[in-house]
Amino acid sequence: MLNLAPKTLSPSPFLFNPIPIPFPQNPNPKFLTQSRPSFKSEYQTERGHEFETGDTFFWHESATGRDLSVLAASLYKKSKSRLRVLDALCGCGIRSLRYLVEAEADFVLANDANEEYRRIISENLSRVDRGFGENERRWVVSHFDANRVMAERYLQRDFFDLIDVDSFGSDSSFFLRNAMNALKLDGGLLYVTSTDGYSSGGHRPHHSLAAYGAYVRPMPFSNEVGLRMLIGGAVREASVLGYNVTPLFSYYSYHGPVFRVMLQLNRGKLVDDRYYGFISYCHQCGNSDTISWDKLGQISCPCSDSKVSSYPVVSGPLWTGPLHDAAYVTEMLNLAEQWGWVGSGKGTDLEKLLKLMVDESDPRLSFGYIKLDEVASRAKVNSPPLMTMMSTIHKEGYAASRSHIASNAIKTNCPMTVCIRIAKNLQECHS
Repeated sequence: MLNLAPKTLSPSPFLFNPIPIPFPQNPNPKFLTQSRPSFKSEYQTERGHEFETGDTFFWHESATGRDLSVLAASLYKKSKSRLRVLDALCGCGIRSLRYLVEAEADFVLANDANEEYRRIISENLSRVDRGFGENERRWVVSHFDANRVMAERYLQRDFFDLIDVDSFGSDSSFFLRNAMNALKLDGGLLYVTSTDGYSSGGHRPHHSLAAYGAYVRPMPFSNEVGLRMLIGGAVREASVLGYNVTPLFSYYSYHGPVFRVMLQLNRGKLVDDRYYGFISYCHQCGNSDTISWDKLGQISCPCSDSKVSSYPVVSGPLWTGPLHDAAYVTEMLNLAEQWGWVGSGKGTDLEKLLKLMVDESDPRLSFGYIKLDEVASRAKVNSPPLMTMMSTIHKEGYAASRSHIASNAIKTNCPMTVCIRIAKNLQECHS
């Protein structure tokens, strides 16, 4: 097999310095919490790529998140005719390998703070042909703190088109500013991660405030709040730097839980704050609403006759706008079909996910989702069939779609009171 350990060209010392540099703290605790068994070779296959995991941190369940990022990276390459990727916390290197092969990245810097992973990462990446002239390299492996790598690249004015920060077990907010500084500002892509289900569930509001600038309270759609908390934190960081970000797609997976968002970065501060505000939920009647900054202190709920009420709980500031760009996700779906990942009975889960994301992008839909079990409980009826409920909501003139986050829930702009009435009517018709 051809060994592609590349020759050094870059003046950056961290690319070829074999001496590990100690740091007082490692911000990526996946190395601290993961047990360290004796080395055992273990091979996996993903999208036809065989790779070794050894004792690196690897989740097979994260394959869908990697599919999504590779599709986005390929669309970027087709649009810009270039693709330089920084895989800041690369683990065994499977994401880097897929960026090289499937997205046809011109260059990938595969970095992981754990130097013990060097052999695994290098051997996995060596499956890629060089593809360029004798003095050009397509990939480099480094073992440094992710923030240091990004800061040094920024200081050298050596920017990336896509930065993947898979900070599993870490606060991705710790990496946001340096990642944005190292990213190209003409639509560069930043793929961020959070696994903080406690904060998104409203169980650590002071922690979410410190990490993402959002005070989060318990709400029934907490997993969507996790995505909005992550996007909101990125919006805040980008604004400080004079940039703005737009979510291209947002993905929740239960196995972490994992919250992943692909952001597009551009110059210019956020000029319209209508999508950066607060959300409320009334535990008494189930109504939810968005709250702009100028309405703070005037929060009311329909169940209190529009008077200031103590019933609604408020979280924020968060991203309150669309979680996905419908046109962009449609391009991803078309590309997946071209690659044979979906269609003809193949890749049904990925196809279903992308189509749900397109449906969720309807600008008429409100944030959050309504669980049919909650509707049934409030209506004191059996839980109505999801598709029947959606069809009736559409007939009532409201928008509705399924949620990719919760299987027995719908996203809709239909108020809870109307949903309760519909559920009661459906029960009576069935009886």
